[in-house]
Amino acid sequence: MTDGSPAAAGVVTEVVPRTLATAEVRSPGTHAWMAERYRPPTPDYVRLNLITTVTGATAGADGTSETITSRTDRYVLGAIRRAADVVVVGAETVRAEGYLLPKTARLAIVTSTGDLAGRLRTQGREDRPPAIVLCPATRVETVRHAVRDAAAEVWAVPTDSDRLSPAAIVATLRAHGLRGIVCEGGPALATQFVDAAVVDEICVTVSPVLERSGHPFVSPAERTESTVAGMLVDDAGFSYLRLRPRG
Repeated sequence: MTDGSPAAAGVVTEVVPRTLATAEVRSPGTHAWMAERYRPPTPDYVRLNLITTVTGATAGADGTSETITSRTDRYVLGAIRRAADVVVVGAETVRAEGYLLPKTARLAIVTSTGDLAGRLRTQGREDRPPAIVLCPATRVETVRHAVRDAAAEVWAVPTDSDRLSPAAIVATLRAHGLRGIVCEGGPALATQFVDAAVVDEICVTVSPVLERSGHPFVSPAERTESTVAGMLVDDAGFSYLRLRPRG
């Protein structure tokens, strides 16, 4: 693949709905083109946004998603984040991947211990609001002590156990005015969101990589039917699905 190829240029084509409209990443007008396709139908909207290989892996050999993603996938990620008020991730994902404060949305981290392993990064984002650390109300002081050196503020979530329910997470964020929510996992948190039936749309990138699979990006307790709300493909073989669960 050469730098002048369509794949290197990041050309995407819309196949659902079958408009066959195309756009090139970083070309004038593509921001608006992508925003139109990822604009939520209502302000109160919950998305999952995840990546998987065709073999079901959510990470490459280095243990992160960096080796299975692409420039176009990151561009789509940016469009999804710009359409949201807050990005929600589990602390395990922060520890594994490292997380930079998003450019346009707040970042909320779900944890019961506050252990982020020093992987919350703020370089170049010092002007952004601090990360939100969501934890059980009974663990606030422990978590606040654990993240005392991080650019973060701790919010208590009502719960009867050390595990936060997705419904309580969503309710707490919305009580603070953060209505558009995108959960970026990892797999355990994504599965909890699906099983709790709080997800309006699943955005999943399928990477054309044959990587040894580990845990799938979501492992629902029961079969869930869905409607394909949209699908883009690029010339590098990546596909970008938007699925709306039914039932």
